[in-house]
Amino acid sequence: MTLKIETDVIVVGGGGAGMAAAIEAARLGRRVVLLEKNPALGGSTAWSVGSISATGTHQQRAAGIVDHPDAHFEDLDTLAGSMRNRDNQELRRILVDNSTEMMTWLEGMGLIFVGPNIEPPHRVPRMHNVLPNSRAFPEMLGRECRRVGVDIRLNTSADELIQKNGRITGVVASSKDGQRLELRAKGGVVLAGGDYSASAELKRSLAGPETELLEAVNQTATGGAIKLGLSVGGQILNGDIVRGPIMRFIPPIRESLLRRLPPSRSLAKLLRWSIKNLPDSIQRPFAMSFLTTALGPARELFQAGAILVNQQGQRFCDEKVRPAAEVPNQPDRLAYIVMDAASAERFSAWPNYVSTAPGIAYAYIQDYRRNRADIFYEASDAKALAAKLRVPHATLAESLVGANIKGATIALGPVKSYVVFTDGGLKVTRHLEVIGSDGEPLPGLYAAGSTGQGGLLLEGHGHHLGWAFISGRLVGRYAAHEVAMQP
Repeated sequence: MTLKIETDVIVVGGGGAGMAAAIEAARLGRRVVLLEKNPALGGSTAWSVGSISATGTHQQRAAGIVDHPDAHFEDLDTLAGSMRNRDNQELRRILVDNSTEMMTWLEGMGLIFVGPNIEPPHRVPRMHNVLPNSRAFPEMLGRECRRVGVDIRLNTSADELIQKNGRITGVVASSKDGQRLELRAKGGVVLAGGDYSASAELKRSLAGPETELLEAVNQTATGGAIKLGLSVGGQILNGDIVRGPIMRFIPPIRESLLRRLPPSRSLAKLLRWSIKNLPDSIQRPFAMSFLTTALGPARELFQAGAILVNQQGQRFCDEKVRPAAEVPNQPDRLAYIVMDAASAERFSAWPNYVSTAPGIAYAYIQDYRRNRADIFYEASDAKALAAKLRVPHATLAESLVGANIKGATIALGPVKSYVVFTDGGLKVTRHLEVIGSDGEPLPGLYAAGSTGQGGLLLEGHGHHLGWAFISGRLVGRYAAHEVAMQP
């Protein structure tokens, strides 16, 4: 039996963009149904580092920083580099012009940020980091969704768009318990289901077969909302831009302390006070518990002589030439980083770090020894290291001799190569209407966030989240206003 639901606005996707759209439409008095295929809200927003780059914030003013959206716009051109001719400058303008108001909107829902932090080539510090972690976004925005009356349907997938007289009027959906739903929306449908970093099919067709085997940081980012847009004539721009392969250490079985912290406002305030007032010796363990689990190795490790070996103990590539592209071709798509003890010692202090997150901290070899015992191996010789890694001794010994690695060794891993996100999104108008194959907007269909990235390049940290919230807010208003235009 099919459950039929009449509403004003349907939002497909419960990440940052989808929640923002639902909140804005509901605040304008519209009935909103939000469909999320996962058992919880958050999407890739909840997996992020939690950085947002914005101008004109009160944090900038408190630090005496004078900034302007025009300067941000110009710096994004610098960040785009050789690909600047592929950027959608109309959407870039929307991004920079709305970032100040977006930050005020987020803080108005209880979110706490620290910063701003510098990230060249930004001319001034613009990066703001959420506290205590990125789970604060679904916690606070989800709470606001419920407060304003959004009908949240978890474990519910949008399967098909409904068209009537050329207009998108609804969605056919299904829940994990087998319930079929037919939803009709007076104001339209908002596609906000994220990117396709976990879709082998879309990665292969848009970016080439070499990207197909790359694992996604968010395994549920399968591009379902983008596929819905394509099914009615939508087009993808910049589909070949895949942020990967990027090597990262496999995550621990248990999440880090920082990731386990509850995303409460009181705790965020305490952490903000601590960052401003406590010495680094107290703060550092918290930062390291995150840094050593979420990031990957710096390329300087390989420039200093570290090598990659697979599960057979075999060195399989030139580590100075795109090593991340070779890891997916190895057994179980993983590898280990091996270096001699002297090289490892170099990565115990600035400027030689193992990994970093801009605006947070740097992690050194001793941090991995302390925080990631599950991926840290020390051995007196090749035989002892082979036993710890459970790889063939003879092959590993040959690999180490060939790389002139002798005596005591240190290994880190496994590492895998991931797609962090994809930049291909549906082509949209400046009002975030999905454009069909005839070059005209598809009535009643909107897209936001990564789904509606529309050729916008989001280089540097903090712009994907910014676009998610900004485009989500705007599209929620557009869909809400559309209700009044219908008979």
